[in-house]
Formats: sequence, structure tokens, C-alpha cells
Amino acid sequence: MSSTQKRWSGRREELILALVFLAPALLVTFGVIFIPLAEQFWTSFHRYTLTIPGRPFVGLQNYLSALSDPTFWQAMGRTFYFTLVSTGLELILGLLMALLLNQRFRGQGVLRALILIPWALPTIVNGMMWRWIYNADYGALNALLTQLGLISHYHDWLGSPWMAMNMVIVADVWKMTPLVALLLLANLQTIPGELYEAASIDGAGAIGRFVYVTLPWLRPGLLVSLVLRTIEAFKVFDIIFIMTRGGPANGTQTIAYYTYTQAFSSLQFGRGAALAYLTAMFIVLLSLVYFRLIREDVYS
Repeated sequence: MSSTQKRWSGRREELILALVFLAPALLVTFGVIFIPLAEQFWTSFHRYTLTIPGRPFVGLQNYLSALSDPTFWQAMGRTFYFTLVSTGLELILGLLMALLLNQRFRGQGVLRALILIPWALPTIVNGMMWRWIYNADYGALNALLTQLGLISHYHDWLGSPWMAMNMVIVADVWKMTPLVALLLLANLQTIPGELYEAASIDGAGAIGRFVYVTLPWLRPGLLVSLVLRTIEAFKVFDIIFIMTRGGPANGTQTIAYYTYTQAFSSLQFGRGAALAYLTAMFIVLLSLVYFRLIREDVYS
């Protein structure tokens, strides 16, 4: 046997061995993820209501019905608003926190550990905590603002649609900003100190160094943070469920929560599956746009 044949035989044996080791994980992934996805995709083409016998095939009717439903587009609008505002605030605040934590000062390590506490909290715990803070009768926010003299009486912070949505955004920003700060801090620590020294020699001040040195180096980290937080914010459900249950007057009903109500409250599983796949399509489109931006950033 020639050396080439021996080399290919060895590679084939390595490949077979790798497949043997990966087979259990692949089988579990296929059974837990791909089979349910395929089943739900097939369900989205049927009128499947738990209270009505039978599952007649209706083709694209569930999708067309959802796209022609004003409630769907209202929920989508709220989702875009939540995603835009929360992601924007998290990027701005996360950048400021990362710049602060990148400085040398006493207690730097302790502060870095403390800011991760909000992100480490489970979302359910975070939602319940902020729901108590916003409580109209005994909430800490009302008590604080009253003692400071900023308000004269207690407010129901979750009592109006617009206010409730923004209060939920505050809770989400408080929890997820540390994650963005951590990603950007890791990016900041890769910037060579010589660049700042050269910029200072050229007469650049603090703002000039930030604009011409820090921001260009932070572009990859900012784009990665933007992708991750946009995808997560677009499919927000748990904090909405805990804090407002989509209310009041559907003011916080995002597309994920609307899908949940259609599938598990109205028991229209076919329509719920169609809504879930429509949501996934929007997320894929957003991801493609962001990945295009990241690719252009890498090759520019």
C-alpha cells in the first residue's frame, strides 16, 4: 500500500471514529430539535384546534390569516419598539460601563463582579423583583420618589399601555446591560496601548482618542452585541409574562406573547405554529442583515 493510500485510509478511520463519538449527540439533537420543528412546520398548514375534532389541511391559510390580522401587526410593532429601545439603551449604557471598567482604580475587580449580578439573576426573578418595585400600593419606586418629593402620590407604573411597555424595557435593560458591557470590555482590552500614545502625541484629546482609536476597534464587539441582543429582544416573552401578561389593554403584547396566547390560551395550535414560524422568518431576516454588516466589517 502506497503512502497516499495509507494516509487516506488513516483519515477515513479518523472520520469514522469521529462520527461514532458524535452519533449520540446527533441523535439527541435530531430527536429533540429537528423532529419537533418539522412536526410544528407541518402543523402550521392545518387547522388544528384542540376543542374541535380533526386536523384539516388548509395550506397557507394560517399564514395569510395572521398576516391580514391587525392584531398581528400591532404586536409586531410593539416588538420592534421593544427591540429598538431596549437594544439601543443597552448598547449605550453597556459602552459607558465598559469604558469605566476598563480604567484602573481601586476596587475595579469587585465592581466588575458586582455588575454581573443583574445578568446572573434568572429572568423570572428579575421580572418579579421589578413587578414589586413598580407596585402601585407598596412599590419601592413610589416610596423613593415620594420621599424625594418628585411625586405627590403613588402611581400605577404598569397601569397604562405606554407606561407599562417602557417600565418593562427598563427592567430588561437593567438585566442585560452587564452582558453588553462584558462583551465590549473584552474588546476594549485588546486595543494596543501604543495607539493611544501615538494619538496623544499627535495632539488628540480624550474625545479624539475615543473617536479615532476606541470606536474603530470596538466595531466588531458592537456588532456582535447588536446581533445577540436584537435576536433576544425580538423574541422576548418571559419578562412580559411575569410582569404584565401582555397588558394592560394588550399594551405589552409582543409577537412572542401573542403567539403564546393563540396556541395555549385559544388552543389554536395550527395558527400558533404559523405565528412562530413567521416570527422565526423575521429573526432570520434581521440576522442576515447583521451578518452582512459583520462580514463587511471584517473584510473592510
